[in-house]
This record gives sequence, structure tokens and C-alpha cells, in this order.
Amino acid sequence: MIGKLKGIVDSFGEDFVILDVSGVGYIAHCSARTLQRMPKVGEPAELSIETHVREDMIRLYGFRSDAEREWFRLLQTVQGVGARVALGVLSVMEPDALAGAIATGDKSAISRAPGVGPRLAARLTAELKDKAPAFSPLDPALVALAGAVEAGAPAGPVADAVSALVNLGYPQVQAATAIAAALKEAGPEAEAKVLIRLGLRELAR
Repeated sequence: MIGKLKGIVDSFGEDFVILDVSGVGYIAHCSARTLQRMPKVGEPAELSIETHVREDMIRLYGFRSDAEREWFRLLQTVQGVGARVALGVLSVMEPDALAGAIATGDKSAISRAPGVGPRLAARLTAELKDKAPAFSPLDPALVALAGAVEAGAPAGPVADAVSALVNLGYPQVQAATAIAAALKEAGPEAEAKVLIRLGLRELAR
């Protein structure tokens, strides 16, 4: 099995790159984000590789980081998610952003990926929510905060502040992250209007 390739970028296709490794060209299928960030043709590159072996073919999938590869694997543990859909999700979201969206139940962010409708997005957040923090530097308090808001916990300054930012058009994961940062700065007794102001300042950075 191939776990990593290091060579020279030979050429690009619509959804793949050919990496020349000691004179052998390997086709690695990649997310759009990975392809966009690859070096130019003729320059050295390195990819983490996931190898899929089937009776009629061997296909390589390439990733800029081990974290992206781990998410590729994890996404496919959910029914209805194959390699193409997993790459589609990783094409629109960085691994950390994906982890945050799943951990905080931000289904709308995940459903932006091609091939992911509302039902599949809901399934992804439900089945992977307990695994997402392991792949992300998210503050556990942030996950708990967003989960409480998602579950309709009793209103309070923090929940009101998150809801206010969501109503202004910010995705829930961004709103919860901003309010969590505001809460650390202002303290647990801060009023909603203070948290909203600090949260907006955080989002403007």
C-alpha cells in the first residue's frame, strides 16, 4: 500500500495531479482545495496518499496533510458517503472548519458540498459529532456551547448572543466560536449585548 508520494508535479487533470516519482507517474485524485494549493508543474511536491484497491482498479487519493486524509477516511464511514462525496466536502471546507461544523452541528455549512443534501448533512453531523473534536483543536467548551444552542437550551446571555450573530447571517460555527472568544474576554457574567459587540469584533478580524 502507498501511504505517501514525494516527487515532481508532472501535470494536472480536472480532479487529479500526476506526480513523477523517480520516472514513474502516479495519478492522485485530490480535492479542489488540494489541487489549488499544489506547486506548479516541474516543482517538487509531497502528498499523503490513501490507496483504494478494487478487483478492476487501484486508485490513489492525494492530500496535502494527514488530517485531510483522516477526514477523507472518516467521512466514508457514514452511509451514503463515497470517495467522490468525501472529496467534495473537503473541496469546500478545510479539515479544521469541517471538524468545527460537525462538532457544532452546522449542517448548512456541510450541505454546501456537492452531493450533500440536508439529509446527508444531518447524518454526517449526527454520526460524527463525537469524533470531530479528536481531529480538531476545538475548545470543548465551544462544542458544549454550540450543542446547547442547537438543542434549544434555555435562553441566557451566551445563547442569546450566538443566536443574534446567527440571525445576522453568520454560520453557527463562526458565531459560536466568536462568542466563546468573547466570553473568555468578558467573563461568565457578561451581558448579551457585550458578548455580541465583542463577538462582532472577533468576526471582523
